Amino acid sequence: MSPKQSAQSMKPATAAKKLGVYLPATPEEFRAGTVTRAELEELEKHPPEWLSDLRRNGPHPRPVVAGRLGVSISGLARGGITEPMTTEQIDELRQDPPEWLAREREVQAKVRAEEDRIAAERAKAQARERAKDHARDTKDTKDRTRSSTQAPPQDDAEGGPQES
Repeated sequence: MSPKQSAQSMKPATAAKKLGVYLPATPEEFRAGTVTRAELEELEKHPPEWLSDLRRNGPHPRPVVAGRLGVSISGLARGGITEPMTTEQIDELRQDPPEWLAREREVQAKVRAEEDRIAAERAKAQARERAKDHARDTKDTKDRTRSSTQAPPQDDAEGGPQES
């Protein structure tokens, strides 16, 4: 039995963000109303022509521009890019990258390398922790098994424990 989906709605700005499009470039009817989750899903599965055109040609919001250029949103701002860009403008920057773009790509590459290093370090620490837990659990199991299989000491005829 699957849970019934609610008809929750979202503001057009939220829907545009989820669709990766620049809200002011969307049609008026999209900006004027609300979008339900079902409608958003339908737009993602079967995009209308206006959505396909926006995704293909822009103008694109800064997160999309940053992703296409391989830099962070902050890197765009440091490079003086504060407005949405069209695909053509992005392609021009890619073909003849200015100094700031090359520098920001290097910064982004270093950030990603550091994130990868930290993730690998965390994975190693988690593996060590799991190994410790496993060793402790194994030792506890062996101790319990050993204590349950050992015979209790026998009393001698005088009521005290026998000496071997």
